[in-house]
Amino acid sequence: MALNLAMKVLVVDDYPVMVRIVRALLSQIGFTNVEDAADGETAFRQIKENKYGLVISDLHMDPVSGHELLKRVRAEPDVARTPFLMITADSKAENVIAAKKAGVDSYVVKPFNAAMLKEKIEGIFGE
Repeated sequence: MALNLAMKVLVVDDYPVMVRIVRALLSQIGFTNVEDAADGETAFRQIKENKYGLVISDLHMDPVSGHELLKRVRAEPDVARTPFLMITADSKAENVIAAKKAGVDSYVVKPFNAAMLKEKIEGIFGE
């Protein structure tokens, strides 16, 4: 799967400042089609209604966590293969293992910069 900077990307975070930061980093990388959702429930509806090339989601959100969102996406046949990058401030091994078991493509631990984010995204797309 090739990395396409024009693909639609969904950023999911319940903290608006983090959404703006991730959007700015994606813009620095060259992504031009970025949407966002403030919670996992809204994000899941958007994912089912739209074709996203990549979902970037925070792990810790209420009422639907990034982990729960990932499980819902992987269980939905029409969108199950959507590339999914998890963002977390928590580098606990059990959370990383749980995300891997749920089918996350990659994860990045806060704080991170554009180069780190680009590296993770390229890793997902085999660049």
